[in-house]
Amino acid sequence: MPLSAARKAEYFEKMKELLGTYSKLFVVEVDNVGSMQLQLTRKALRGKAEVLMGKNTMMRKVIREYVEENPGAPCEKLAEICRGNIGFVFTSGDLSEVREVLESNTRPAPARVGSVAPSDVMVPKGPTGCDPGQTAFFQTLQIGTKISRGQIEITNDIKLITQGERVTASQAALLQKLNIEPFTYGLVLKAVYDNGSLFDAKVLDITDDVLTSKFCDAVKTLAAICLKIHYPTQASIPHNLGHAFKAIVSITIGLENYTFDKAETYKEYLADPSKFAGSGGGGGGGGGGEEAAAVEEEEEEEEEADLGGGGMFDGGGGGDY
Repeated sequence: MPLSAARKAEYFEKMKELLGTYSKLFVVEVDNVGSMQLQLTRKALRGKAEVLMGKNTMMRKVIREYVEENPGAPCEKLAEICRGNIGFVFTSGDLSEVREVLESNTRPAPARVGSVAPSDVMVPKGPTGCDPGQTAFFQTLQIGTKISRGQIEITNDIKLITQGERVTASQAALLQKLNIEPFTYGLVLKAVYDNGSLFDAKVLDITDDVLTSKFCDAVKTLAAICLKIHYPTQASIPHNLGHAFKAIVSITIGLENYTFDKAETYKEYLADPSKFAGSGGGGGGGGGGEEAAAVEEEEEEEEEADLGGGGMFDGGGGGDY
């Protein structure tokens, strides 16, 4: 039923108010989402975001009028994405927090005949609860079965539906018989709008740790290139200083009449390495060697005792050897 002129005017005013109030929003797909589920999502977002649904033609018209009334408004990009069964979720809060609420409000749903499968559907092996008289039904779907304890049992896991395929009547009937609700439906994030920028919702998966890791990798690559072409930058300067210090120390070690504080340690080590012996973990290794020697001595004593004991019990039989 089309909206009345008064309701349309109210909708236009409401959407323009939201476009002027909020600078961030989610573009969401609402395929197979019922009114009750949408109401529960609105309730969960209360105080955090506002959900606006509508016909694409009306939404595009409102956006164009708003841009005409407010020249320079960056929301003109939203008119291009009004395709399919979509809606807007306006917010001024943290996008990640609102996203968690949207993704958590999903509901299991049965496979409907003719609907496109959003994911693969697997039927697990095991008892089905169906009586043996329904064997022909499973044979039609080319599913291997056997009769066990008075009921039909599926012998192997079966991939019944592939993602992207349309659900047939037989597939839907089988899932209904097995009480399987294979799909989950909810508001699916399609895009994110933030202060004039429109980007894919997957960008929200990029955390601070991911950014830090990528930045460090880029700095390492930049430093390596700069060192190779001998072009100093902030990324390569620390490495240049390290290489310069090594070169100065190596030259100073070869000079008898010149030195500096930082090079003294290296000169002392080369002059008498024994001064630095035992300062690390070498002492612990020596103790381990003594323990190993003591164990070997004990093993030798045990072997000698075994040899002597053998002659005593054998009654001198060892003399034959």
